[in-house]
Amino acid sequence: MRLIKCWNIFLSMILSDYDFELPKSLIAQTPTKNRTDSRLLVPRSTIIDAQFSQIANFFKPNDLLVMNNTRVIPARLFAHKVSGGSVEIMVERILNNNKAIAMIRASRAPKVGSHIELENGVSVKILSKDNRFSTLEFETESIIELLHSVGHVPLPPYIDRPDDKNDENRYQTVYASKDGAVAAPTAGLHFDDTLLDDLSRKGIDHCFVTLHVGAGTFQPVKTEQIKDHVMHSEYYEIDQTTVEKINKAKLNGGRVIAIGTTSVRTLESAALNGQLIASKGETDIFIYPGFEFKVIDMMLTNFHLPKSSLLMLVSAFIGHDKMKEIYEHAINKKYRFFSYGDAMLLEKAR
Repeated sequence: MRLIKCWNIFLSMILSDYDFELPKSLIAQTPTKNRTDSRLLVPRSTIIDAQFSQIANFFKPNDLLVMNNTRVIPARLFAHKVSGGSVEIMVERILNNNKAIAMIRASRAPKVGSHIELENGVSVKILSKDNRFSTLEFETESIIELLHSVGHVPLPPYIDRPDDKNDENRYQTVYASKDGAVAAPTAGLHFDDTLLDDLSRKGIDHCFVTLHVGAGTFQPVKTEQIKDHVMHSEYYEIDQTTVEKINKAKLNGGRVIAIGTTSVRTLESAALNGQLIASKGETDIFIYPGFEFKVIDMMLTNFHLPKSSLLMLVSAFIGHDKMKEIYEHAINKKYRFFSYGDAMLLEKAR
């Protein structure tokens, strides 16, 4: 792994410290045959190369897994302008039955006030535009029903192929229950029902939070001083049942293990005032080196994009030098990267 700029152990607050070269061949384009077939990197005194199906070996009774139960909606729509030009719509957030915020991609962006037409003939009006996002009004009584009728799985931009039937199932966790995400909480994709049942029998429980992942999760940080970056906002929920399970796990000597960075961001958002509380609302929390984690002890996550806020979150959790070591090892050992890639199980730096 050749780093674009020398990793700085002490001052990992510069954007170029989070850039690296990744062979395109390591970007996973399809999921593994079975969810638990992926590999698992576990850094201890040395780095352990394991299979995800062995993950129970790294847990202990009373540990608690916190999972994001958001459900990916078929948020990608194809349309055309009155002039005939092709348009792609990525719904970011549903506002009500017929209005949504979305990103629009076209050779020439349609103007505010104009109409575009979906593949099934439904008309869409551009109500307003603010930077990358537009507010759209759909000629329908239910946007969510419309999406489930003609929408496509919103695969990330680095997956270079059209979505297919397999993605409808595999780009979704087995415990997804609340519609609203336009990107999957990918660390959870590795679990199947059999593995979850096996963990429960071994005294390793799980509970849920909700964070509706937005398309902004794929946007790279662009400010050279990373602290100047402004995060996108996402909706989250954590209920009292989950709070009580977390408190009980800690009381019994268990560890709180966040399944994915979205679960990390939800838990730490709900504890910004020093104590974990049941809450819901918007969060634009940006976790980078120097952040004090108040809830989580371990984290399961996939391998992230260069210059991404998620890479900075990992650096904050385990230390910048350790992150460098892990990513170099993963590339050398040909781990699969990003959404359909492999995972790593991390412990908080002491």
